[in-house]
Amino acid sequence: MRNLIKALQISRSFSTSLITRQSNGFSLNLTSEQLEIRNLARKFSREEIIPKAAEYDRTGEYPWPILQKAWDLGLTNTHIPTEYGGPGLTFMDDVIIAEELSYGCAACATAIGASQLAQTPLILAGSDNLKREYLGRLVAEPVVAAYCVTEPSAGSDVASIKTKAVKKGDEYVLNGSKMWITNGGVANWYFVLTKTGDSAANGFTAFIVDADSPGLSPGKKEINMGQRASDTRAVFFEDVVVPAKNVIGKEGEGFKIAMGVFDRTRPPVAAIGVGIAQRALDEATKYSLERKTFGEVIAKHQAVQFMIAEMAINVEAARLLTYKGAFELDIGSGRRSTYFASISKAFAADFANKAASDCVQIFGGNGYNTEYPAEKLMRDAKILQIYEGTSQIQRLIIARELLKRAASGDK
Repeated sequence: MRNLIKALQISRSFSTSLITRQSNGFSLNLTSEQLEIRNLARKFSREEIIPKAAEYDRTGEYPWPILQKAWDLGLTNTHIPTEYGGPGLTFMDDVIIAEELSYGCAACATAIGASQLAQTPLILAGSDNLKREYLGRLVAEPVVAAYCVTEPSAGSDVASIKTKAVKKGDEYVLNGSKMWITNGGVANWYFVLTKTGDSAANGFTAFIVDADSPGLSPGKKEINMGQRASDTRAVFFEDVVVPAKNVIGKEGEGFKIAMGVFDRTRPPVAAIGVGIAQRALDEATKYSLERKTFGEVIAKHQAVQFMIAEMAINVEAARLLTYKGAFELDIGSGRRSTYFASISKAFAADFANKAASDCVQIFGGNGYNTEYPAEKLMRDAKILQIYEGTSQIQRLIIARELLKRAASGDK
């Protein structure tokens, strides 16, 4: 049994204490437990991730040793409820961890945190037996899971997926393919969304599929622009037999289950953006105090000062929006958290790209060189505007939610 760090053994009662504390007045102070969690994740990021990040980026190797150490410390599987062996941490805890890990390397943070995307639909709608078996695997040993929804012709348009499941007795037979699947080649099990009917409303069914199922095969590892240590692949299903007990929820409920995940996973993705942006600010600031032009450090040039100040303003804004998205989930405010989840994700993703670009600019020619950290930040940031809903899709969601509230008179 792994040794969980005391700072991460926080019961679900923490959420209640958070609500009570906040009801007495507005506060932005982290609790002592959250400060412990942040310090643990920060120390791990500085000591274990940063020294190895450039090499993992160069080789594209999956960071198993880092994931193993993160698992040992309890920095993985943070949302798994205590009744299934997990730490049962809050969403606020999760975004704090994600920011710190991403500060070290966004690819390593994605490798560590991507299983959450597959876990969430199981936690939301899976049977008790499914939870005990498949969440239990992640708690028992350092293995990972993958969320299989995207297809070559169905990215943002999830309703257009073509992977089909046909029921035969007490089993289903799956055929089709998925694309751009994070952890696609290293997962122990997959969440898979399939088509089982004709309508978008009730024509999709979700399954848990074991990685060693006959007929399931990952494609080649994709060599991407950034986050190269993250394992991204196609996954193919050829007459894959899945028992009916592995259906999540009921047949026909898959689309709703799959879409319900994103309210809970977008704030942690926003936190990855915050981590990248904070690293970009810190690296740019440090470099500006070392690099000299015209006889003085470039930090004294107003043009550079304005860029750094703008970065600082937006890092703080992105972090607060990310905390707001997590806080809405933790307090159970009685309304869907879709609005703030999408706002936090859109803002943090867009600004991470701006911060990384400005960091490269402040480094000048060195920023374009792989010997310095700036160019990796820029490459790693770009995917944040694409995965888990593009920045354009986030704006559609925000507008839809805002207009819905305005039409109903809800403030």
